Amino acid sequence: MPGPFIDDAQIAHARTLAEEIVNPIFDLIRRNTTVSIERTVLRFFGISGAGARGVPLANLMVDKLKAAGVLNRGAAYWYGRALQLGAKSPLEAVERLTALPADKLGPLSPEMEENLRAEVRAEARSAFEEMKARIAARDDLRKQFPMSPAPHKYVIVATGNIYDDVDQARAAAQAGADVIAVIRSTAQSLLDYVPHGATTEGYGGTYATQENFRIMREALDEESRKLKRYIQLTNYSSGLCMSEIAFCAAYEKLDMLLNDAMYGILFRDINMRRTFIDQYFSRRICGLAGIIINTGEDNYITTADAYDAAHTVIASQFINECFAKRAGLKDWQLGIGHSYEIDPYRDDTLLLELSQAMLVRRCFPDAPLKYMPPTKHKETDIFFSHAYDVMADLVAIWTNQGIQLLGMMTEAMHTPLLADRYVALKSASYIHRAARGIDQEFTVREDGKIANRAREVFGQAMKLLQECRDEGMVAAIGKGHFGDVKREETGGKGLDGVMEKSSDYFNPFLEILEAT
Repeated sequence: MPGPFIDDAQIAHARTLAEEIVNPIFDLIRRNTTVSIERTVLRFFGISGAGARGVPLANLMVDKLKAAGVLNRGAAYWYGRALQLGAKSPLEAVERLTALPADKLGPLSPEMEENLRAEVRAEARSAFEEMKARIAARDDLRKQFPMSPAPHKYVIVATGNIYDDVDQARAAAQAGADVIAVIRSTAQSLLDYVPHGATTEGYGGTYATQENFRIMREALDEESRKLKRYIQLTNYSSGLCMSEIAFCAAYEKLDMLLNDAMYGILFRDINMRRTFIDQYFSRRICGLAGIIINTGEDNYITTADAYDAAHTVIASQFINECFAKRAGLKDWQLGIGHSYEIDPYRDDTLLLELSQAMLVRRCFPDAPLKYMPPTKHKETDIFFSHAYDVMADLVAIWTNQGIQLLGMMTEAMHTPLLADRYVALKSASYIHRAARGIDQEFTVREDGKIANRAREVFGQAMKLLQECRDEGMVAAIGKGHFGDVKREETGGKGLDGVMEKSSDYFNPFLEILEAT
């Protein structure tokens, strides 16, 4: 285990700084809503179908309300008005509100307003109970077929065709995978809607849709029963539809989601305000569903130098943790991201990588953590690449990582083939088996390279946290402190989907989630 080279008081101070950084952003979150959040509310009510040309019904209704200038009262309020107009189903509610401009509806008496909210809250509680029942069914299967010991071996499928993904996922599970991640189709995070139905035409990945989630979850549940061990499923909740994808994932019983407070801002140029607001509601849903989130700090050291920028990973992890806990997530749900990315031609890289991984474990002792493999410095020499990946496997077991994405020896060449995945799983299983308990056999010298490097990185992280606290998170991102990427508060995609809540804004699901 990591030695005591960082004092508890220092770590507590880092958390205090993170709180002070995040507090002003929560004022923004409390005052505003987004089109994605309002579409998520409608999905909770069962409005999950698609209309003409595949346009999601939730988008049709929210776009109508936004165009009328009334969405700031909350989609739930207008859903209630549709019920009062005689709608007998979610589809009818969409039809009535899209046929009759919401801004033409007259005001209600106080008694009618009270009745509307009571009726909608009752429907929300019913939807909430349905969601909890589905989550309980997943958890029952987990109990029936316990997972393998950590680190959980995590592999990716990404054919573009959900049915081919299923075949690859089954093969990976049979070869020893514990977690299957379905990579999203290229640039899906920039779509301001969730595609509908099963898809077979993704590029660089498979579209994240509710039906695709259902298909893969059903297949992995069947495989779990055959293998007598539970296989976890993960997807991606980032970009312009964070909370909608979180809802779809929760409803279809996924176990993990890649979900980060800043990834969309930095690496997809999603507007800063939009991302901060959306991540909160999405994480509230993850908290309800018992979903483990995977944060994206590993990305910082693919765009910046991993040795020089190591401290930015630590600082961001404290900030991400704070955002997550303010949204109700527990320690066991924090798959905090980091990776094995220091240039392999630098001296002492194993010691440096051990130091970074031990430091992360020291700072977040009760989180599972999500450890990423080498990618930035991969070569087409597959034998070197395989040895490189095995070193990451050793660090993962040595530092008690909970979730480990396995490296592929052909990372620099093509999307992994079944055989590549098999080799990665076989070698990781060997290293995990051979080295389990190694952390109990060796202690870290307080004056050695590992401890000194950890103290150096932590000290730099504290300086960055203090700067973020003093100047604000917006300024820190504007200066490119994270991933060497600079963004402006009003730049990027999706700002037009942010609106200030009215004084009588109504969101019964947020009420329930915050009270849970």
